[in-house]
Amino acid sequence: MTKIVGTLGPKSRSVEVISGCLKAGMSVARFDFSWGDPEYHQETLENLKAAIKTTKKLCAVMLDTVGAEMQVVNKSEKSISLEADGQVVLTPDQGKEATSQILPINFDGLAKSVKKGDTIFVGQYLFTGSETTSVWLEVAEVNGKDVVCTIKNSATLAGSLFTLHASQIHIDLPTLTEKDKEVISTWGVKNKIDFLSLSYTRHAEDVRRAREFLSNSGDLSQTQIFTKIENVEGLTHFDEILQEADGIILSRGNLGIDLPPEKVFLFQKSALHKCNMAGKPAVLTRVVDSMTGNLRPTRAEATDVANAVLDGSDAILLGAETLRGLYPVETITTVGKICAEFLVHEVRLGVMAIKVKASVIICFTSSGRAARLIAKYRPTMPVLSVVIPRLMTDQLKWSFSGAFEARQSLIVRGLFPMLADPRHPDCSYGGRKENWVLSLDQTAENLDYRGWAESTSATNESILKIALDHGKALGVIKSHDRVVVCQKVGDASVVKIVELED
Repeated sequence: MTKIVGTLGPKSRSVEVISGCLKAGMSVARFDFSWGDPEYHQETLENLKAAIKTTKKLCAVMLDTVGAEMQVVNKSEKSISLEADGQVVLTPDQGKEATSQILPINFDGLAKSVKKGDTIFVGQYLFTGSETTSVWLEVAEVNGKDVVCTIKNSATLAGSLFTLHASQIHIDLPTLTEKDKEVISTWGVKNKIDFLSLSYTRHAEDVRRAREFLSNSGDLSQTQIFTKIENVEGLTHFDEILQEADGIILSRGNLGIDLPPEKVFLFQKSALHKCNMAGKPAVLTRVVDSMTGNLRPTRAEATDVANAVLDGSDAILLGAETLRGLYPVETITTVGKICAEFLVHEVRLGVMAIKVKASVIICFTSSGRAARLIAKYRPTMPVLSVVIPRLMTDQLKWSFSGAFEARQSLIVRGLFPMLADPRHPDCSYGGRKENWVLSLDQTAENLDYRGWAESTSATNESILKIALDHGKALGVIKSHDRVVVCQKVGDASVVKIVELED
């Protein structure tokens, strides 16, 4: 029941591959704007729409900002070989060509932030930990705006853009840059993104400013903010960030550089526990790095995935593994199988549901909050969230809520949303609510790729009957099973137990 976030890119942007990813279990598609232009990502998104219509699998969209990320610019895209014990200069002069002796960067304040002996890491996309693709530098001296570094290991950098990370050093860059704001206000608004991944979040104020910007950006007031914890500064202010954020992404690639390796697992366990207690989704990154180039993960990586689930992670985020990896579909399949295998041995229980030996919990909701609160306590059985739309108006037009709420449940562990269709003739507010509901995999056909779709069976079947049928289709309900149903009747909250017949 742990969800999978897949990053779409060069190796995973065709309709065929995206369809494979959706069938394998990807429920959220991540678009990383630290590389590529909006036009490139729009083409990928259009392919995602087509894949969703083909597979009838719903998928949420996450926009990942650049944030306070320093980058090495390699305009020529030629491979750069760096030899151990040599020296290389980091310069803010982006007019210079990247070579083995000089690396132009996109930040002119690095010289003011570092001192002799500080550690700097450079690698493609995110750090793999491999000595051949990431380089460890030690600051030897500061010369004006240039930083002269000693190379600590031999490596070859390939590609047009490399990430630069200064370990445990405050970098005076805004969390939400002007480039980020432009992308959000154009690409984000146009595509009504479900999640904003706020890179390099360091303070709660970063989240408040981002939320204010979203509220003033068209239809993004409902977009949820997932803060990425990537350095010691964000770790120090973790509790206050958690209070403001809708969810947390633990970026273990950068954290593994900022923290001593032996400290990373302690932070992971502590942070995931805090997220679970707060009832907010926690997403973990960097679990199967070797599958970027290999068909199978290492034994240690497979165990790492299982431990992520055991620690309480709601979702696993795949970055380089699906963006530029050779086996994006196989990677999602493998991670999904490991998560599913662990589910068999899950030990935490939903008290009432386990007492009556229920196979599933069905929750009727309009905002999605009730279902998320149930999922917060990690019942061993899945939670089917039936989202009922609400009629809304801004005095200029009428619209229905519900689409955002359903899609945003796609990242919550153990929660499986179902949408309702308010457009059917029997679904008017004078009609019967029983005729509104349709299942998740019915919502992608003939309409907006993440919006409403018409249900052919909704006319004559009750809301509960369709929810039960959907549970049977998912394989979580069978004949003679018991089901716990949570719903509101008037102002009262009602919980009932239903036993299925043949």
